[in-house]
Amino acid sequence: MFDGRFRTGVEKVTAPAGRWLVERRVSADVLTGSGLVFAAGTAVAIGAGRHFLAIILLTLTGFHDMLDGAVAKASHRASQRGSFFDSVVDRVSDSLLMGGVAYYLTAHGHGQLVLLPFAILTTTFLISYQRSKAESLGLSARGGLMERAERMILLGVALLTPAVFLPVLWLMLVLTAMTALGRFRRVWRAAARPEPIPRRPDMRTHRYASRVRRRLARAARH
Repeated sequence: MFDGRFRTGVEKVTAPAGRWLVERRVSADVLTGSGLVFAAGTAVAIGAGRHFLAIILLTLTGFHDMLDGAVAKASHRASQRGSFFDSVVDRVSDSLLMGGVAYYLTAHGHGQLVLLPFAILTTTFLISYQRSKAESLGLSARGGLMERAERMILLGVALLTPAVFLPVLWLMLVLTAMTALGRFRRVWRAAARPEPIPRRPDMRTHRYASRVRRRLARAARH
């Protein structure tokens, strides 16, 4: 949702920060890597039950995630390698965060509910895969109720108090599943449109071109 409707507004805010960081020779890859470090710290804080600290670290993780793209644009060094690195780090960060949630649930005796964060992670990866596969086919699969920004915000809400921790996780699972189904439906419909039939070459033109090539070849031999 934020990716589609609010990206322009967010970029207007982050662009000056991106230029400021470029002036201080901070690269997008450095921000991406440091964001992964903060995500790992967030996971440890969640697992240890220190949720107020986890909220602070999660916020810093989100800032790094927003600013690495702004720095790449401001430095005019946006590249396929940087985009690939950012996507891989995002998936690793998602795994760390849900791993921290799973450890917390295990430590507090929630039994089979430890599968809940893994279900969220599975649908999260499905959302990411659908977008990547659709774009490789020349189709669009952006948008939805629960993209990465929304997931991080909702996780922060879950960490506010133990009373809402599990209900918000269930809500996150439902919304990520709805997003995955919505993307599948959009891509399925777009892929069902008939592809344009390529025009067959005019045989007369082909024969004429062949005769010209043969004449030129004979002339060259003589």
